[in-house]
Amino acid sequence: MSGDGEVDTSRTVVQTYVPAYQRDLWDDHADRLDMSRSEFVKTMVQAGRREIGDDPDLLPDDDLAAESTEGEGKSLSAEITSLLDDEDALSWDELLAALTDDIEARLDDTLQELQDRNQVRYSGREDGYVLVDES
Repeated sequence: MSGDGEVDTSRTVVQTYVPAYQRDLWDDHADRLDMSRSEFVKTMVQAGRREIGDDPDLLPDDDLAAESTEGEGKSLSAEITSLLDDEDALSWDELLAALTDDIEARLDDTLQELQDRNQVRYSGREDGYVLVDES
């Protein structure tokens, strides 16, 4: 966290060591949700922290919802109620899958924009997206 109430949104690497069977379970669950392992772990950790509810550093749910749907004018609460209005009932996994479809589309669009501006490119050698060297 930054001072003066500002949130540091820079990205950083977090690593953990878990038994292979647990990683495999997470990978299977992530695959069912059409998520990467990284996206799955981040989503589950944040969901767990919100569930516990005793971390003063967590943004309030309304702030998280606004952040996750920035520019779309629709809070997470509104998205959930809209989804449930369309269906009789949805499981946690079904809700998560429906909500992550939006982030996948936004990620795809944003990566395309960054590639169009020559800021990011896909590297087969690195097996992922990398920043374009400006030198």
